Amino acid sequence: MACTSTRPSPALPSDGPVASDSSDLRLAELQRANHKLLRINAALIERLESGAARPDDSYAAFQHSVVLAEQVRERTDALNQTLVELKASNHLLSDARLRAETAHQYLVDAIESISDAFVLFDPDLRIVLFNSRFKAFWAGSRIRIISGMRLAEVKRLMHSSGLFSEEQRGANDDHLLYRLQGGRWLQVSERATRDGGRVMLFTDITEVKHSETRRREQAVAQKSYLLQRAVDNLSQGVAMVNADGVLELWNRRFLELSGLAPIAAHRSFAEVIADSELALLTPASRDGNGRCVHEREQRLFDGRMLEIRTHPLPTGGFVNTFTDITERYQHAQALSESERWIRLITDHVPALIAYLNAELVYEFTNKVYEQWYCWPPGVMLGQSLREVHSPEHYQRLEGYIQRALAGESVTFECAETHVNGQERYMLRSYVPNRLANGEVVGIFVLIRDITERRRTAEALHQAYQNLEVRVRERTAELSKAKQEAEQANLSKTKFLAAVSHDLLQPLNAARLFTSALLEQSSANPALVRNVSNSLDDVENLLGTLVDISKLDAGVIKADLATFAVSDLLDNLAAEYAHAAASEGLRLDYVPCRLSVHSDIQLLARILRNLLSNAIRYTPRGRVLLGCRRRGATLWIEVWDTGIGIAEDRREEVFQEFKRGDIQRPDQDRGLGLGLAIVDKIAGILGHRLQLRSVPGKGSVFAIGVPQSQRAPQRAVEPDLSEPLRERLEGARIWVLDNDAAICAGMRTLLEQWGCEVVTALSEQDLARQVATDRADADLLIADYHLDNGRNGVDAVAAINAQRRVPLAALMITANYSNELKQQVREQGHTLMHKPVRPMRLKAAISHLLGSELSAPGAR
Repeated sequence: MACTSTRPSPALPSDGPVASDSSDLRLAELQRANHKLLRINAALIERLESGAARPDDSYAAFQHSVVLAEQVRERTDALNQTLVELKASNHLLSDARLRAETAHQYLVDAIESISDAFVLFDPDLRIVLFNSRFKAFWAGSRIRIISGMRLAEVKRLMHSSGLFSEEQRGANDDHLLYRLQGGRWLQVSERATRDGGRVMLFTDITEVKHSETRRREQAVAQKSYLLQRAVDNLSQGVAMVNADGVLELWNRRFLELSGLAPIAAHRSFAEVIADSELALLTPASRDGNGRCVHEREQRLFDGRMLEIRTHPLPTGGFVNTFTDITERYQHAQALSESERWIRLITDHVPALIAYLNAELVYEFTNKVYEQWYCWPPGVMLGQSLREVHSPEHYQRLEGYIQRALAGESVTFECAETHVNGQERYMLRSYVPNRLANGEVVGIFVLIRDITERRRTAEALHQAYQNLEVRVRERTAELSKAKQEAEQANLSKTKFLAAVSHDLLQPLNAARLFTSALLEQSSANPALVRNVSNSLDDVENLLGTLVDISKLDAGVIKADLATFAVSDLLDNLAAEYAHAAASEGLRLDYVPCRLSVHSDIQLLARILRNLLSNAIRYTPRGRVLLGCRRRGATLWIEVWDTGIGIAEDRREEVFQEFKRGDIQRPDQDRGLGLGLAIVDKIAGILGHRLQLRSVPGKGSVFAIGVPQSQRAPQRAVEPDLSEPLRERLEGARIWVLDNDAAICAGMRTLLEQWGCEVVTALSEQDLARQVATDRADADLLIADYHLDNGRNGVDAVAAINAQRRVPLAALMITANYSNELKQQVREQGHTLMHKPVRPMRLKAAISHLLGSELSAPGAR
C-alpha cells in the first residue's frame, strides 16, 4: 500500500487579530501530527525493504503497517477536512478583519476630526489610540508617546516635563485645568469606557479663560475706581498697605497732611513715610514699654496737630488714617490754660472758694477749701454737700442755702470747729449763679476766716470795760494790730494789682474765641451769647476787684491832658445807646464842643459806671447824658428817671459793697463797687462829685472837670463811611503775644474779619515765619508783657529798626501806669487795655489802617 504524505496548507487570512492567532495554532498542531505519522510510515517501509527483520515477522509488520496506513489515511482525511473548515474560517476571518480595519479607520478619522486632544486607554490603562492634537502637545520635547504606555506614566510625564502646570480647582469642579508653556489653557475630562478602559479629552479653553480674566479685571478696576473716589472724598487722610508693606491705596488728603508730592504706585510705605515729616505707625509698632501702639498724636513743623491711627486688615496689611485735630487741640489747650490760671488764682486767694450746682454737688473747690477740711485734692468733686458734712453742719447752713438757690445773695457769720479742735469764726457768702433767663443753676461759695477780727473786736469791747490804764494798753495793742492788719491788707491789694495781667489773660483769650464764634453762621448764637454774657459778668467782677485793689494800692496815677470832651462823650453815647435799648430805655445825648483837662481813660471809667448804674436802676423811661458850663468848670451830668435814692442813703451809696434795691427779677445787682470806684477815681483826678435825687422820680450824678482854653491837637479821624469789614478785608497783620491761647483767639477773630494773620510767641518765632525786615505787612499788634524780660515796646522798636518803612503798632496790655502810656504815646503807637472788646479792637484796627492808607507811600 502506497503511503501518501500531506503537507500543511498555507494559513488562511483571519478576520481579526484574535481569530487569526487561534487558527494558526490549530494548523501548526495538525501539521506536526501529520509530519509524525509520515515519519512512522517511512520508517516501517524502510524496515520492510531492508529485510533486516526476521521472515516470520514480515507479515506481522506488514499487517501492522496496513493498520498504520489506515490510521494515517483516516488522520489525513480528518486533516484535509480540518483544512477545508480552516480555509472557510480564514475566509470569514478575513472578511471580519476587513470590516474591523474599516471601522478602525473610521474611528481614527473621527478622533482626528474633533477639535479636542483625545486619548483612549484599555482596561489595563494602557494607551490604545490618540489623535495628532494630543501628540502635538509633546512635539517640542524629547518625549515620545506610544501605544501601550500606561496612564500613570503619561501623567507623570505631564508634570515632570514642565509642559503642563496644574491649576487649583473648586471643591465642586470635576475637571482638571492645565496651563501650557505657551500660555494656553486646557480643561481635561476623564470618562470610563464599557470594558473598564478610560477616555481623556483635552479641551482648549484659552479664549474662555482670557474672557473671564478680562471680566474680572474690569470688575476689579471698577471697584478700585469707586473705592478711590470714595476715599478721595473723605476728610481724613487714608493710606492702605498690603501684607508686603507696599502702599496700595491713598487719597489726596493723605498727601496734603503728610506734605508729600504725588507719589508713584506700588512703593514701600516705609519709604513714603520716610520722605515726609510723619512718624511710621503700623500694627507692629511698640512704645518704650513694649506695648502695642495703635494711635498717636504728632505736631507738624507748621504747628498743626495730627492724630494717626492704624487698623490691621484680616487678610494681612493695614489701613492708616490721618486726622487734623489742630482746632480741637488748640481749644482744649486754651481751656486747659484758662482753667490752670483760674485754679492758680483761686488757690492763692486767702479764702475758701467753692461752687455747688443746683443739686448741691461740688463742682469746684480751691486749695484752701480742701486744706481747711483736710480733703485730698479733687476728692470732693462730684460729692454732695449733704453727704460730706455732718447733719448738724448742714442744718445750720440749710436756710441760707435755700435763700441763695431762690436767687438771694447771702452773707452771714457762723462758728465752726476746725479739724484740729479749734473753734473759728467764718464769714460765709453765697452768691447765686443765674442764667440769662434768671434761672439759678448753682451758687458760688466764699468763706473767710474772721476769727482774728472777731477776737480783736471782742478785745476792744472788753478794753472799753476796763480801767483807763487798761484802755491805754489795749489801745496801744489795737493800734499795733490795726497797723499789721492794714499792712496785710495793703500787701494783698498790691498782690492783686500786680497779677492783674495774669488774671485778664485767659479772659481776654476767651473773649476773642466767643467773639469769633458769634460771627460764625454755623455756631449756636444763643449758646455763644450765654457764654459771652457769663464772660462779661466774670470780666466785670474781676475788673472791678482789680480796679479797687489798684486804687487802694496807689498803682493808678492820673495822666492829665487836654482833649475835646466830644471825643469821649460821642463814643460813650453810641456805646450805651444799645445797652439802654436792650433794657427798654431811651438814651438821650446832648453834644458839647468844649475842651477839658483830665485823664480821658479814668474819666471814661467814671462815666461808664454812672451810665451803667443809671440803666440798672431805671425800670422805665430814659437816661440823659449832657454837660453844663459853670464858670471854669464843666459839669458832665447823667440823668435818669429811675427809683431815686433816699436822702439818708446818699453818702452810703459811695461806700464799698453798698447796692440799691432790686427792680427786676432778672437784674444783676453787681457787687456794689461801681460808685465806690467813681469816688476813688474822682479823688485821684481832683474832680468834685455831686448827687441830686428824688425817690421815685430819678437821680442826677455830676462830675466837675476843669475846662481848658487851649484847643487840643485833634487826631485825623478815619473815614468810617465805608464798612469796617471792607477796610479790614485783606489786611496783613502780625500778632506778637507770649500766650498761645491769645494768639489762637486773635487769629480766629481777625481771619473771620478777612485779615491775613501771622501769629508768633516771640520775636524769634516771628522771624522764623516771615522776613521781618522786608515782608509786606500793614499792622503789628503786640502784647506789652513778653517772655525773657522783653516787652512789646522794645520788640516793635527792634522790628521797625530793620525796616525801610516802619509798621503801625497797636499795643495791648493790662498795665495802666502813666509811665507806659507816656512811653507808648512818645513812640506814636496806639494803646488798648485788656480785656479787649472786639468792636473796639475792630474800630482801632480800622483807624490805624485808614491812617496808613492816607500816609504818603502807603500801599
